[in-house]
Amino acid sequence: MRRVTLFVNGSARNGKVVAVYGTLSDLLSVASNKLGIKATSVYNGKGGLIDDIALIRDDDVLFVCEGEPFIDPQTDGRAQEELTGSHTDWLTLNVGGRYFTTTRSTLVNKEPDSMLAHMFKDKDAWGNKQDPRGAFLIDRSPEYFEPILNYLRHGQLIVNDGINLLGVLEEARFFGIDSLIEHLEIAIKNSQPAEDHSPISRKEFVRFLLATPTNGADLSRLDLRYINFKMANLSRCNLAHANLCCANLERADLSGSVLDCANLQGVKMLCSNAEGASLKGCNFEDPSGLKANLEGANLKGVDMEGSQMTGINLRVATLKNAKLKNCNLRGATLAGTDLENCDLSGCDLQEANLRGSNVKGAIFEEMLTPLHMSQSVR
Repeated sequence: MRRVTLFVNGSARNGKVVAVYGTLSDLLSVASNKLGIKATSVYNGKGGLIDDIALIRDDDVLFVCEGEPFIDPQTDGRAQEELTGSHTDWLTLNVGGRYFTTTRSTLVNKEPDSMLAHMFKDKDAWGNKQDPRGAFLIDRSPEYFEPILNYLRHGQLIVNDGINLLGVLEEARFFGIDSLIEHLEIAIKNSQPAEDHSPISRKEFVRFLLATPTNGADLSRLDLRYINFKMANLSRCNLAHANLCCANLERADLSGSVLDCANLQGVKMLCSNAEGASLKGCNFEDPSGLKANLEGANLKGVDMEGSQMTGINLRVATLKNAKLKNCNLRGATLAGTDLENCDLSGCDLQEANLRGSNVKGAIFEEMLTPLHMSQSVR
């Protein structure tokens, strides 16, 4: 039995060793299957056409053609390319583990000064490494390389959804695809949202505010009228001089917040937590008669000095250790309120209801009007 090594015409790579038996037609059939081509003729290493199976010797190196003339793999292939200026042979690239099949002309012709062109312009010039399947290894990102290869094929920048243009731009810079770099820079610039300096409406601001954590936020001097802050976390917020007229702060956390000089007309603060907050100089008094409701609120240690609180509802609220100096509490409801150690010096408590309130340790110095309590103090 004789054995020979078969190569595709013009190539000295990826040969196949086969056994020679039968007729020349049988050998061509085996060559077609082994090399993946439609073999029609066989040449020896010197370019001689073999037309009889008997001319083949053991360990011969043969070149199989598909009807084209013999091409010497050492010289004629390169000379032919130089004469015609074409690089039409197919290449497979292994880019980051993903395979791409293209022609040499695709990689060379459009951007002749690029790194890809220099890598594949001359065979073996760069000594490109190949994997076991014969694909050229390129250690880059395949998802960013694909738009670059398509651009070299048809000259159009097409990037699928979900692909970051910045990643493609970096690959284009790496491979030196200058014309593509310009396209990408323009595309990235056009994809950026236009700067909008127009003022937002109050409705838009309220929507953003309610959707954003407000803990510790600076909301001073803002128009926050009628906003529903029920159960909101506003602890340590700066609400100084804010307009909270008729706002709903029921069960809201206002602990440690600053509400100095805020407009709190008709505000609803039932069971809210404002422990340690500062409410100096606030206005709770609504000329239309709408009364602020702070029933059951936790106001321990608050500073409400100088606030206008005519008719305010503080029933069963906790004002332990609070400072209410010089406050206007005319007609206020303080029934059942915990006023222990509360400083009420200089307050106007005319017609205020303090039935059942705890005034242990409370300070009532320099009262503007006499204090009358029809029921006993706890």
